[in-house]
Amino acid sequence: MSEPAMISDWTAGDEAISDQRCTACGGVQYFRRDFCAACGSNDLATLRASGEGVVHAATLVHRAATPEAREHVPFKIVLIDTAEGFRMMAHGAQDLAIGDRVRARFARFTGRLVPYFERTSA
Repeated sequence: MSEPAMISDWTAGDEAISDQRCTACGGVQYFRRDFCAACGSNDLATLRASGEGVVHAATLVHRAATPEAREHVPFKIVLIDTAEGFRMMAHGAQDLAIGDRVRARFARFTGRLVPYFERTSA
């Protein structure tokens, strides 16, 4: 049994995305857990993701859920299939469409650092 390594990422204010890999079954998961969601093992490795992926789904938000978000309307929310094999939801450029290849940068949204995906040329 090993404790998952803590690699700091955007949830702690660092410009990075991290994922976990199960050393027992090879499963990949995005949200940190103390166990593998696929097999239950607690033998996990935490890795830094490349920030690259493909848009799986996208929606343009026109109505803010909070007063702090009103200044950002309209904004795009995207579902990204990452190069590492996990799927994540994030903010993205308004011109993104399903199938676009993307890379993450980081931006402020309602005072917090968040992943923000933009189209890549390749």
